[in-house]
Amino acid sequence: MNILGIESSCDECSAAVVVDGKKVLSNVVATQIAIHQPFMGVVPEIASRTHVEWIKGVVRTSLEEAGCTLKDIDGIAVTAKPGLVGSLLVGVNYAKSLAYAADIPYVGIDHIFAHIHAAHVEYDIQYPYIALLVSGGHTLIAVMEDYDKMNVMGTTIDDACGEAFDKIAKFYGWGYPGGIIIDRMAQKGDVNAFSFPDPSLHKGEHKYDVSYSGLKTAVINQLHQFQNDGYEATPENIAASFQKAAIDMLIRRVKKACRDSGLNTIVTGGGVAANSYLRKSLTELKDTTVYIPSMKLCGDNGAMVAGLGYHFLKDGMRSDLSLNAMSKVMAFHRSYP
Repeated sequence: MNILGIESSCDECSAAVVVDGKKVLSNVVATQIAIHQPFMGVVPEIASRTHVEWIKGVVRTSLEEAGCTLKDIDGIAVTAKPGLVGSLLVGVNYAKSLAYAADIPYVGIDHIFAHIHAAHVEYDIQYPYIALLVSGGHTLIAVMEDYDKMNVMGTTIDDACGEAFDKIAKFYGWGYPGGIIIDRMAQKGDVNAFSFPDPSLHKGEHKYDVSYSGLKTAVINQLHQFQNDGYEATPENIAASFQKAAIDMLIRRVKKACRDSGLNTIVTGGGVAANSYLRKSLTELKDTTVYIPSMKLCGDNGAMVAGLGYHFLKDGMRSDLSLNAMSKVMAFHRSYP
């Protein structure tokens, strides 16, 4: 099956053609980073207006690069939730129009599931496994039982991991997007310069949860309280110490999740999965098999949407014209204490 995937949940306008959930014929990603850089963050209204201007050309280019036309497409998958509602609506309505005009089945996709599924496009992965989603808007640890069955073990109780990177970079004027900039700066800094705190969330339902609000506050407002003797408060040292604290927090929870669930396969996804320290830390975990998407599939992209959409469409699942965009994710079901 040739599946056209459309992704427009935030500021990336992307379309891809993927065969049988595996063979990527095209994966066009038009980024709006330069447009939002003056604001040091994504401006929702600008993002949605830009999607309106770009989406037709992005989809056309994706089809051209794949060497096919709409007549060769067997199904369309489009991100319908969660995300910026204005941006989502552009993708959803465009997918609806294409599906209706060409009489092609289409299905709405959950952005969170798509990020976790990204590694499946490149690797053959068996269920169940521990999933680690780390992005600008979401951070969670879950047991994936199938492509559409997730049991959440832990999530962030406040800021997402990528959000903390962006906010700290913005506060110090380092630039945007913060994740990439801090990762590069950290490679020139000393992780021992600061001993930033790890939130105590080990009680009850917070066993696998994370919190970045306190860490963000420590880095921004209480920096010198955590500065170690003999080290300077250089931007590189701050970045390195913050990055280590932010990622180590996740690694500790993932190790605990593997131990408690009895699962030793870990799959990660999301924009922060491109972080060099996270990738290194995961691959160094003992007695585990780790799958990390290539860099091109970590950020928002149409290939992960098409890859997941293939399974829904193959199993006969369809969306009708009543499909609407949803800005927020529904409350997570927790199956682990």
